[in-house]
Amino acid sequence: MGDWLKWAAVALIAGGGVVSAIRPAIAAEGPTAAGPIGGTDIRSAQLPPPGLYGGLFGFDAGTMEFLGPDGETIPALRDGHLRKELTGPFFLYVPDKKLLGGSIGLTGYVPLGNQCGHLFTGQRSECSQGLGDPYLEMDWSRSFGHYRPSRDPDAYPIFQGLSVLLGFGTVFPIGSYDDDDRLEQVLSIGTNIWDFAPTMAMTYTTRPILAEGTEFSAKLFWNNYLENPSTNFQTGDLINIDFAVTEHMGPFQVGVTGFYAWQTQDDTVLGVPVAPDGNRVTGLAIGPIVNYDMPERNASLKAKSFTTVYARNQVTAWHVIVGWFQKF
Repeated sequence: MGDWLKWAAVALIAGGGVVSAIRPAIAAEGPTAAGPIGGTDIRSAQLPPPGLYGGLFGFDAGTMEFLGPDGETIPALRDGHLRKELTGPFFLYVPDKKLLGGSIGLTGYVPLGNQCGHLFTGQRSECSQGLGDPYLEMDWSRSFGHYRPSRDPDAYPIFQGLSVLLGFGTVFPIGSYDDDDRLEQVLSIGTNIWDFAPTMAMTYTTRPILAEGTEFSAKLFWNNYLENPSTNFQTGDLINIDFAVTEHMGPFQVGVTGFYAWQTQDDTVLGVPVAPDGNRVTGLAIGPIVNYDMPERNASLKAKSFTTVYARNQVTAWHVIVGWFQKF
């Protein structure tokens, strides 16, 4: 039972309208999935015009069930419950330079948070506060298509066509971390684990069909973890795909977002796979998203929520994320 918990959280960026969030997967080791807090969603393959951007995000999540490899609730954790709250700043810098016909950008997040809860029946709930693990990502993006005006004169122009992105992200394990006992380890905001993640994304927006254009976005992260030096726990490679299908309607963009994640390698301790199945995580979460652009302020406001609909070796959970994005 010991290593069935996996809190593979993630962050969020939204290309031209960066905001944030995180995604679930809970384990005692608590590796973080690469990406912005809350995962990516709309415009995930697009970079905004050159300049310096920043903002704030807020994230709230709570567990519902702790599931084992068969998708059934783990008996010993039947009464377990965790609640996680994060906030913090993020930035995106896009220099006025071109590389192979595309734009380059550097983005970063610094989460601060509080996590409370308990694992077992009769166990007293505890809380942990502190700095999370910062995340940095370097991206290259190129678009093939054209901008067209929105029907709303106060909205941003809409890019119609295909955008592609290649990047590389790193999670820096310098956040608050305590492994004195299992509960304190699970509640730690930091992970004590390096994560190196190549990434690729695509965004395609159609001509006006339903309203002003339907956008399909997806971004893949390939998470490569180093061993936790405090526990000798090696998390297997994890692939996660963030996705969103949304409709442009003047300053609004509304639709469905989510992620699918699966582990391609076993978790190991001192080279021995974790019983009974290598602790391989699989999870799918889906929910609504709405983004509101404010061109007069060079800003965007975004909110989304998603809930786990399929899980193996992880928790089911609900998530709510809001974010503010501003060009300086």
